Amino acid sequence: MIKVEGLTKRYARKVAVDNISFEVQKGQIVGFLGPNGAGKTTTMRVLTCFLPPTSGTANVAGFDVQDQPMEVKRRIGYLPETPPLYPEMEVHEYLEFVGRIKGVLANDLTRRVNEVAEKCAIADVRKTLIGKLSKGYKQRVGLAQAIIHNPDVLILDEPTAGLDPHQIIETRELIKGLAGEHTIILSTHILPEVEQVCERVIIIAKGKLVATDTVANLTSRLRGAETVAVEVLAADAASVQRSLEQVAGVSRVIAGAHRDEKLHFTVESLEGRHIRPGLAKAVVDAGWQLNELHAVGLSLEEIFLQLTASPDEHKEAAPVEPVAAPAMGSDAQ
Repeated sequence: MIKVEGLTKRYARKVAVDNISFEVQKGQIVGFLGPNGAGKTTTMRVLTCFLPPTSGTANVAGFDVQDQPMEVKRRIGYLPETPPLYPEMEVHEYLEFVGRIKGVLANDLTRRVNEVAEKCAIADVRKTLIGKLSKGYKQRVGLAQAIIHNPDVLILDEPTAGLDPHQIIETRELIKGLAGEHTIILSTHILPEVEQVCERVIIIAKGKLVATDTVANLTSRLRGAETVAVEVLAADAASVQRSLEQVAGVSRVIAGAHRDEKLHFTVESLEGRHIRPGLAKAVVDAGWQLNELHAVGLSLEEIFLQLTASPDEHKEAAPVEPVAAPAMGSDAQ
């Protein structure tokens, strides 16, 4: 559905996007990530035909962005970080206006306006001036205009920016509901949002592609070793820890918080060793109750930081335990 090969964009002496290539399959939701100034917005502007590439090709829904830009524009819906709204128009007037511009047939226009208004939860403000809406409602109107013509591809830049927690959940569910019918590229700095919504991630840094894969696969590639969380029901924490340390392939056992007789441990393996079966056997053979045993993956924040850090930062970086990923700053480019 989207195919980018050797895409480069230069501004005078600055290279904003440097020979990147990736593909997005039909119906996928893909998170597009990168530090400030990494080239995300430039890439999206090329895909939406706002900017021509310096070299390379980009193909959207079977059409080249340079040779057939009008065909590409007919097949994409774009929500920039600041929605393109007219504050002096009522919501339904604006959606009808956008629908006509995007080629929705006159016989279908009213139906499509009603459908997107319901889907984006803005039916209750149809006759309200856009200028009087809250930021959350404006964001939803922006999403409605992006899907009014039922495009093959949706490109969303920070779609939940400025929304309250309830609205964020609604918008995430809406985006997930659009998958399959639409191919979606989602650019955001809210890393948990990518983990919850997206099937794959594309990460760029300093204009170069550094990763394109699922979060699970990136965890395996970066860590190389396995980390396992274990909860055991037993009376003697020291005995359990010694038993886990003796399992073949274990490099380190870290005792966690203990409550009553529920003992928690984080167990790290040597590189390339699969230790979960051995851990389970050790607990059962000792007569303890195994309450929990599961692999612990890197958070998307850790993956992001490892892949986008400079060589010096990699040398100085200390290992960190997996934590929930917070939101990051905005993209300056």
